[in-house]
Amino acid sequence: MLVDMGKAKECGADVVEIRLDYLKDFNPSHHLETIIKQCPLPTLFTYRPKWEGGLYEGDDSRRLDALRRAMELGANYIDVELQLGSTNEVSFSFSHEIMTCTQNLYHLTSKITALARSGQITTARKLFDEMSQRDIVTWNAMLSSYSKLGFSQQGMELFTDMRISGLRPDHFSFTSSLSASADAGELHFGRKVHALVVRFGYQFSMPVCNSLVDMYGKCLLPSRASRVFEEMEQRNEVSWCALLFAYVKFGDFESGCRVFNDMPNQIEVAWNILMAGFSRCGQTEMCMNLFKKMKASTCSPDVWTYTALMSACSELAEPFHGCAVHACIVRSGWSSAVAVKNSVLSYYAKLSCHDDAVKIFESISSPTQVSWNTMIDAHMKMGLVHEALVVFQRAPEKNMVSWTAMITGYMRNGHEKQALSFFVDMTRNLLLPDDFTLGAVLHACSNLAVLGHGRMAHCCVVRLGFHSYAYVGNGLVNMYAKCGNLEESFRAFTDISDKDLVSWNAMLFGFGLHGCAVKALKIYDDMVTSGLKPDRVTFIGLLMACSHSGQIERGQELFKSMVLVHGLTPEADHVACMVDLLGRGGHLRQASELIEEYSKTITITSLEALLGACAAHGDVRLGAKVGENLILMQPEKEVGYMMLSNIYCESGKWKEAEKIRKAMREQGVRKKPGCSWVEVGNRVMMFVAGWSHLQMKELCVLLNFLDFEIRNPSFIIFENY
Repeated sequence: MLVDMGKAKECGADVVEIRLDYLKDFNPSHHLETIIKQCPLPTLFTYRPKWEGGLYEGDDSRRLDALRRAMELGANYIDVELQLGSTNEVSFSFSHEIMTCTQNLYHLTSKITALARSGQITTARKLFDEMSQRDIVTWNAMLSSYSKLGFSQQGMELFTDMRISGLRPDHFSFTSSLSASADAGELHFGRKVHALVVRFGYQFSMPVCNSLVDMYGKCLLPSRASRVFEEMEQRNEVSWCALLFAYVKFGDFESGCRVFNDMPNQIEVAWNILMAGFSRCGQTEMCMNLFKKMKASTCSPDVWTYTALMSACSELAEPFHGCAVHACIVRSGWSSAVAVKNSVLSYYAKLSCHDDAVKIFESISSPTQVSWNTMIDAHMKMGLVHEALVVFQRAPEKNMVSWTAMITGYMRNGHEKQALSFFVDMTRNLLLPDDFTLGAVLHACSNLAVLGHGRMAHCCVVRLGFHSYAYVGNGLVNMYAKCGNLEESFRAFTDISDKDLVSWNAMLFGFGLHGCAVKALKIYDDMVTSGLKPDRVTFIGLLMACSHSGQIERGQELFKSMVLVHGLTPEADHVACMVDLLGRGGHLRQASELIEEYSKTITITSLEALLGACAAHGDVRLGAKVGENLILMQPEKEVGYMMLSNIYCESGKWKEAEKIRKAMREQGVRKKPGCSWVEVGNRVMMFVAGWSHLQMKELCVLLNFLDFEIRNPSFIIFENY
């Protein structure tokens, strides 16, 4: 009987061990010796037939030489006492040495695994570093621990250290390192590992190939994943699911569905992968249809099925589908699963069904971290800031998601100062912010228009290496633009490595906000050249840029191209921008006709823009008509009253102006005082029109002094100098 050593090398020494146990009763000693020498990585059991089969019987010297060779090759020393058997007294010292080394290595490796499983990965690594001797099993234990716990960067570095040490990686080493590179999205590292896989002859190992397909899929290279899949000699369900995931993650649902239909066995995982993909892309109808097909098949929906379904239903405005899925969850008996409850909780939170969300949360006997974070986010989205803070304080543990939910929630609800305060508290708790946290902080700084705080946040971004991330970069572009620093805004824009549509729109808005129409249009042309299709937000920025720079004809061309070229229907904001554009240019009749044409989508903003244009160009008749309509639409707001009153005053119609003021008083509407602010020493000082300031006397003295100095001739001379 012959041994196929090529297959043995692929499977590892454990398979060879079984063959040797069988062959020792039939093969002569020299044949057995040849097979053992061909073993790529013999375990201690590989050598067992030598002394159990009589190959070295009576020759302790050769027995110990064989054991030494096993040690040099990195054999897995298990049950050494049985293997040593009865050595003579001369060899006893060496036997004791082997036993001690074996026991220490085995127990230390086991301890590394146990520490990692309990979450003490730092302690496990410290123990690993202090070991005087490590075999391939020890390295693999540490590699696997990093991979399973999500420490991808450390896992890749450890694999590199293992190669530097000269140790030959096996299929366990490759699967762990490929998993680490896949989770980190490190395609360059993954390709290097792939080259080593081929070099060491593991390119036909099914577990390694599955890891390669997974790695290329997570790195958004489904074509490369498909090539590895096609070259596999054998495939299992993991292989098919990995390729399916590669296409779904890339967004190629046509190829994904083709792989799904070609699968010899459509297991639950495959259904869930496809369903989750449709859910993430907002294709709720496809998700629901797939769910119906799954129920008609032999597969039964599980936790992840219902989680994907609830996530898909949360994107719909109508609650019918979501409630139907919830009822299906209750009937199927999955309502007690925490993951399912979390998805249902998130669904009702997005619908702003506060009571239902609270009821579901309180029904969870042991809320997970996801449960607490979902409830915090739910309260924030419903504007219940205090309730969110109470839940945050009640949570037994707080991770990065918890803090980010609070910071983002404060920012979205107009509490920017509290958002920044929470960010400071988070760093004091020794938590490093991620890209989402920093993005929220930058948006808070941009809303406050506080350049000093924004620059400090920018320092954190650079220090942590997030300046090239799209979400963070977009926040930087927006923050610097709102603070008036277009140079820094454009620099942050150029630093973004992979610009998305939001990046281009943010920069375009920045230029448009400051009237830099030429630069805004250049950004637009570059965006179209890059292959991105403009959306509704893009055209709002373009029309705003044309309005602020007085480019009426260019603005009209863009408005027409939005409909004719890009197939976008003008919305209220686009109409408002066009009204402002035409109004600033004195084309009041065209602006009025545009409002009448889009009367169904008209908003207060359009009327305010036209009323402002009437005031600027002295059109009292049209201004009176627009102003009266504006007051009828929002009688509780002071804008219509004040603008119309000013128009009458400018034209000398004092009686009409007084009537408007009287109507305003009768409605109980008061004019909100104007305010301005200045940033001094990273503090924002706000000033409101009126006499309510606590230091009014001191301010008056200072203003009088400044007025005197400005009027002083010496001041004028100094200024000219």
